[in-house]
Amino acid sequence: MRGTSRASLAGAVDRVEPLLGSTDASSLGGELFAVAHLLDGSAALRRALTDPNRPGQDKADLVGRLLSGKVSGITLDVVQGLVRDRWSQARDLADACEHLAVVAVVAFAERAGQLDAVEDELFRFGRLAAGTPALLRALDDRDASVERKIALVRQLLEGKVTSQSLLLAEQAATAPRGRRFETTIEDFIKIAAERKQRLIATVTSAVPLTEGHLQRLAGALTRIYGRAIHIDVQVDPEVIGGLTVQVGDEVIDATVLSRLEDARRRLAG
Repeated sequence: MRGTSRASLAGAVDRVEPLLGSTDASSLGGELFAVAHLLDGSAALRRALTDPNRPGQDKADLVGRLLSGKVSGITLDVVQGLVRDRWSQARDLADACEHLAVVAVVAFAERAGQLDAVEDELFRFGRLAAGTPALLRALDDRDASVERKIALVRQLLEGKVTSQSLLLAEQAATAPRGRRFETTIEDFIKIAAERKQRLIATVTSAVPLTEGHLQRLAGALTRIYGRAIHIDVQVDPEVIGGLTVQVGDEVIDATVLSRLEDARRRLAG
C-alpha cells in the first residue's frame, strides 16, 4: 500500500486494537477474512465502497445492508469504519480487511501466550512447503477445490499446531488472493513478527487518562524502550501515587518516568 491507503490502514489498526482484548478476536479474524473474500469476488463492490466521491455514510450503509445478520456487530463496525476511510486503489480495501484479520488472529494467540508458537509454526510449514515441490504445487493449484486444500492442510497440521496457525495456514492455501502460497505465509508471518516486536505497558491510574495523556505516555515509553508500546489502562482510585506503569516484569515509578522525559528534552536542547 502507498500514501493514503497506508495511512488509512494504520488508523484502522489503531481503532481495532482496543477491541481485541474484549472480543473473540479469532472469530473477528475469520469474519474479516470472509469479507476480504467477498470483496475479492466483486470489482463493482470494491469500486462502490472506495469511491472517493461517494459520502462515507452512504458506503457504510451499503455495508450494513450487505453484512447485517451475517457477521457480528463488531465486525460490521470495523468494516464500516474501513469504507469511511479513503483508499488509493479499490483493491486496498480488501487488503486492509485481510491485514486486520491476521492482526486479530495473532492478537488472540498473543492473549493465549501462543504468539511465538504461531510465528514458528507458520515459518516451519512455509519451509516444509518450499522444500516439497509436490506439496507446494498442491497448495498453489488454482483448480483444486477449497475443500481439498483444507483437507490437505488439516492432514498435515491438525493436532500438531495451534488453532490460530491452522486457521492462517488454511487461509493462505485457500485464499492466496493472487499470491503464491509461500508469499502469503510470509506476509502473515511478518504481521505476527511485527506484533511480537511491540511491548505492552499496563498502566494503573487513579483517574481515567485523557487521549493526550496516553499519547504523551506512549511517546515517552517508546523513546525509553526503543520499540512501539501498546498501553492497557486500568483505573484504580486507590493506586499509590496516582499512576503506576508496568512493562513486562519492570514497574516504572511515574515520577521516574517524568524525570527521564525531562532529561530527554534537556538533552535535545
